[in-house]
Amino acid sequence: MKSTTLRSAVGTVLSVAVAAVFLPASPAGATPRTAGVDQATAETFSRTADAVLTQRTAALLDNRSGRIAPLPRKQVRLSAGLVRAEDAGVSSLRARKKRLAALGEAYTAADTRVSVDGTRVTGARATVQVTESTTLTYKKIRGDEPATTGFKARHELDFTAVPGGKWELTGIRSKDEGPGAINAPTLRAATATADANPMPDAPVAATSYPARSAPKKQGTSGYDYAAMAAYSEKYWRNYNPEYRKFNAAGGDCTNFLSQALKAGGWKAETGSAGDYRKWWYGATGQSDSWVGVNEWSWYALNSKRVTSLANVYQMDVGDVMQMDFDGDGSKDHSMMTTYRSRNGVPYLTYHSTNTYRKSVASIIASYPDAVYYAYRT
Repeated sequence: MKSTTLRSAVGTVLSVAVAAVFLPASPAGATPRTAGVDQATAETFSRTADAVLTQRTAALLDNRSGRIAPLPRKQVRLSAGLVRAEDAGVSSLRARKKRLAALGEAYTAADTRVSVDGTRVTGARATVQVTESTTLTYKKIRGDEPATTGFKARHELDFTAVPGGKWELTGIRSKDEGPGAINAPTLRAATATADANPMPDAPVAATSYPARSAPKKQGTSGYDYAAMAAYSEKYWRNYNPEYRKFNAAGGDCTNFLSQALKAGGWKAETGSAGDYRKWWYGATGQSDSWVGVNEWSWYALNSKRVTSLANVYQMDVGDVMQMDFDGDGSKDHSMMTTYRSRNGVPYLTYHSTNTYRKSVASIIASYPDAVYYAYRT
């Protein structure tokens, strides 16, 4: 059955249930060649991802005037199951936009770019790796929001060859750890389990706005918070080559956080890698607290380098927020505050998914059932 929701949003461009699909490099009646794909086919895959991802982003925009890329109707169609999934996803994003509006946030424009990183063809199936780079413009509601927020997200698309030299997109999924991008309709639950190690446990932070004032005493800690923020905003998208990446080993979020803290004056404490009272990075290894979410919390509290905040909206530049996605007692993600508006809204920058100045309101709207922890550095 055709989807009226998706078609009404995109018009005749996304008449996906009836769109013919032809691979330019294949003759009629033939299966697309399997030794690889030519440039025209790679471009078709890229345009397909662009159509789906710009449709998602447009659902978040305040004025509904965002770019929606046309699906290459003559080359690609979406499977019926994917149409239903994307319709549900777009509906969830529109609901998220309403939650954001209630929290005093909206976006007026967006720019999405998609690049193909690799294609693997096996028989009648193609798996395509793409990178999405999206920037959203904040609407000036309170007056001192940052200009933009942005992220880089990796996706994997599944295509199936069908008779007549045609491709059908059957699936698209995120390849990143951590919170989903703001335009991600499906938010993944964490799989971590609670750790029984007897270490200090951070209290849960409230998420209500506005929060009681908790001004940060600048210049009294010996740390350079501006340098922490500057480091995060320099390397959120282009990684610092002086450090190893941990994207394929559970996520890079805490490794990136530790780098920023070091840039702002945190000094190494060397010792056993598994000793949560130590924190260090070296040429051939690093402490568990440098890269682990829970381990970092244990170290930071043990060392007295942080104190806990009662509410996430109390965070200032250089402060840290962690999340437990499914409330199982194990923290799953770390991020740093790199901007705070005069009206008391912190904006966070982090790796996995690589993100620039995403508001606390946006994160809470995406994960209303998560558990949050806030630390004053």
